[in-house]
Amino acid sequence: FFHLQKKRRAATARRQHLKSAMLQLAATEIEKEAAAKEVEKQNYLAEHCPPLSLPGSMQELQELCKKLHAKIDSVDEERYDTEVKLQKTSKELEDLSQKLFDLRGKFKRPPLRRVRMSADAMLRALLGSKHKVCMDLRANLKQVKKEDTEK
Repeated sequence: FFHLQKKRRAATARRQHLKSAMLQLAATEIEKEAAAKEVEKQNYLAEHCPPLSLPGSMQELQELCKKLHAKIDSVDEERYDTEVKLQKTSKELEDLSQKLFDLRGKFKRPPLRRVRMSADAMLRALLGSKHKVCMDLRANLKQVKKEDTEK
């Protein structure tokens, strides 16, 4: 009995150790992903946003503002276009999934198998083997004589 308890303790300790090791690995992976995202963000900003050089005159600052506003407008247009495209595709996907659901039906029907069972076997299965019921369905049928149709 005590030997089994030691084994259980060892198994739970090992399980806890493995769990903590997996959590540590996951934490390091999350940190790596966050660092990679930050580097990617810095690269994107360096590529698309040139370093700001402030010229001395008011005229040049106004030119720079106009250029930046034009850039902002073009980016907003692209963002709007992609949002509209995304909404359109998501609506189309929703419609197609609804069609698929309607075509497939409410639920998947299992394939039915034919079971051959006599009335006696069915009653035995329902009532159990204690009750002895013999049911001959043909015994209760009336005898019908075929009449000649040529009379």
